[in-house]
Amino acid sequence: MSAMLRSLRIRNLALVEELEWDLPSGFTAVTGETGAGKSIILGALKFLLGERAERGVVRSGSSSAGIEAVFYIEDTVEIDSLLEESGIDICSDGELILKRTIAAEGSGRQFINGSSCNLSVLKELGSRLVDLHGPHDHQSLFSRREQTLLLDRYSNALELRESYLACRNSVAAIRRELDELELDSGGTAREEYLRTVVEEILSAKLSDAEEEAIESRYRAASNSRRLIELASAASGRLDDEEAGPGTAIAESVRTLRELGRLDERADSYLQTLERIAGDLDSLVSDLRGYAESIEIDAGELQMIEERINLLSSLRRKYGPSLREVIERGIEAESELKRISILAELKDSASSRHLEAVRKLEVAAALLAEKRREGAKRLADMVVKELKDLGFLHAGFQIILEAQGNPGPDGTELSDFLFAPNPGEPVQPLRAIASSGEISRVMLALKSALASQDRVPLLVFDEIDANVGGKIASRVAEKMKELGLNHQVLCITHLPQVAAAASSQFMVIKSVSRGRTETTIEPVERIARIDEIARMLGGATDSARVHAMSLLGMKEASNLGKKT
Repeated sequence: MSAMLRSLRIRNLALVEELEWDLPSGFTAVTGETGAGKSIILGALKFLLGERAERGVVRSGSSSAGIEAVFYIEDTVEIDSLLEESGIDICSDGELILKRTIAAEGSGRQFINGSSCNLSVLKELGSRLVDLHGPHDHQSLFSRREQTLLLDRYSNALELRESYLACRNSVAAIRRELDELELDSGGTAREEYLRTVVEEILSAKLSDAEEEAIESRYRAASNSRRLIELASAASGRLDDEEAGPGTAIAESVRTLRELGRLDERADSYLQTLERIAGDLDSLVSDLRGYAESIEIDAGELQMIEERINLLSSLRRKYGPSLREVIERGIEAESELKRISILAELKDSASSRHLEAVRKLEVAAALLAEKRREGAKRLADMVVKELKDLGFLHAGFQIILEAQGNPGPDGTELSDFLFAPNPGEPVQPLRAIASSGEISRVMLALKSALASQDRVPLLVFDEIDANVGGKIASRVAEKMKELGLNHQVLCITHLPQVAAAASSQFMVIKSVSRGRTETTIEPVERIARIDEIARMLGGATDSARVHAMSLLGMKEASNLGKKT
């Protein structure tokens, strides 16, 4: 994707009131006095590419700050695809327009090709357009995750990395699905409990009206037994040969008969007692007949009692009412069916999980192989670049250390090892104390990656810090080489680097209408000689001559004719 930043406009950002900058292709140097505000240019780009901004960056007295950039892109297919996915208008005639406002109060807004968007889209777009390296970004090179990403970029392994991450995300998603299914099902103990509930309640074949009906049947059956018991007891007592009234009456009849033979007047008593004896016999007979007439099924009564005990037990466990017991049975059966479905889903998810893990392992292996192939080539190329930057006998290696589990960067992490001096063992980059050394290692990596890097705009903010002399010249040459295939912006204090640029701009801080302002202006011909002379130490004749020589004899000769 061939592209370049054509223009940058900054409004009310920090010391900038209004700044419009038309950028050329190739290698551009940005210079200026310390404190002039060169970092504002870098900050504006960062904000435009999705970095969060504090409200304090808005120029004092202004309600908002605005940043706008226009990129020209030869082949917009990749960018248009990203824009369409986000519901944003595609590029027109190869132009991509980014705009962001930062409010002093409230929230700001951002736009791509006139369409409103969120910061995440700006970040995604920015990662494809700009590789921005500031003075504090050396620390990122100490991160093994960042080193691994750099190796993947060099090895053309980014698609394999995305494929691996997609597989890893798939495994994680299915694992979460399995955990949720297990949680929803409640486990084996829950399933066994529900089966018990369903078996107890549904096997009882309950109905709402059953309780009242069976209690009525029980009362009736219970009363029948009591009636038989009472009638039988009464007839038994009346007919008791030893203590019953029949025996006493019979003895009294015999006595009265004897009395009647002696006195006729006693016949009436005998007749009355004989009538009583007959009534008593009839009563006993009637009671026995009454008891025999009552029907009772002992088996049914036992069955009714057992049913009542079952209902009572179910109410205690699942009630208190029979209606609630029935509803609990229905709920348990429904939940059990759901668990059965969940079990099928778990089986399906388990199968998919195994397949996803297999795919993840394949993707991880392919990524690891691609990294191993690229690690040796990148290390050799970095050694070559380091030689160009003054490390004639430096050692540089890339090792891949296996990780216990598939992580966000694969099953291994890169570790960049460096030995600046011959005879010394290589050590992790994070063990390097010299910022000058780490700056050159960073530049060597950027140069090595440039041939593989699809990001069109490289921005360096004082990557050349803490170097000088011959090394500065070599850094300048390296920047110039990068500018052949990339648009390169370099904020620099080194005259050698500024002179090597195909174009140069100067950041100027001035006071206008009682307020400090920062602007940017191109420096050409005499102005460029003067600026580089300043960077060399002052506007002396010797500094100007040195500046002219840095700019090249032919250019210096031409510039000299203009003086």
